[in-house]
Amino acid sequence: MLLDWEDFEKVDIRVGTILEVSDFPKAKKPAYQLKIDFGMLGIKHSSAQITTHYKKEELEGRQVVAVVNFPPKQIANYFSECLVLGVYNENKEVILLQPQQPVTNGLKIG
Repeated sequence: MLLDWEDFEKVDIRVGTILEVSDFPKAKKPAYQLKIDFGMLGIKHSSAQITTHYKKEELEGRQVVAVVNFPPKQIANYFSECLVLGVYNENKEVILLQPQQPVTNGLKIG
């Protein structure tokens, strides 16, 4: 399916910094609960299945790229407010997308 430019412009992709990481034992697949600072957009929460390649302590302070304009999605007893983006490797494990250099939280990807 091809998208036109107007479709792409509807997706709001921003940079944020992970402030807190918690285990998410109620998730069906191993995941963390993330608290992410998106600057002028505020703090958003996300559930991310990234436990294979990332330890909690190495995620705090890391910048990530996320879609911030999806409606909240309930996962078990938790509401995920954004979708952290990553690349699926050959084993279908997520490798996070992030800027090569530190940037201001909330800046738009385009």
